[in-house]
Amino acid sequence: MNLKTLFVGAVALSLATPALADIVIKDPYARSSGPTAKAGAAFMVIENTGAEDDRLIGASSEIAVRVELHTHKDMGEGVMRMMEVEEGFAVPAGGTHMLQRGGDHVMFMGLNGPMEQGEAVTVTLTFEKAGEMVVEIPVDLERKPMHGMGAGMGHGMGASN
Repeated sequence: MNLKTLFVGAVALSLATPALADIVIKDPYARSSGPTAKAGAAFMVIENTGAEDDRLIGASSEIAVRVELHTHKDMGEGVMRMMEVEEGFAVPAGGTHMLQRGGDHVMFMGLNGPMEQGEAVTVTLTFEKAGEMVVEIPVDLERKPMHGMGAGMGHGMGASN
């Protein structure tokens, strides 16, 4: 292999763009249990329209002192425990992952103020392959569990990286 062949190969490799996951956020909403609550959560459908699996690995927001990815785990005897999911949530290529009440969600701990009905919170979601995505999530304190998670799927906010 001569130097010219090596150089042409290196240039071709540097110009190649990897197939990244293409993430769309649908039907997002955030809530807390009331005006004096110290914690809140965000829920949404994460859709991966790309050809490559991805993973939500983190979230951040100035709304709270701490933001984590959480889930509920059945401890038996009717006891559910909320816990951080450090490895994040897989979002398969061509598939979705639901963040919903009683399941996986973005947890806001140490709220800096009350979450007000009709306002929005800015959250940065970090994906393993798609990178960072800033999402404006409406606060909906009136939504009942599972309301809208499917009915308004085509009307969510979306972005891709």
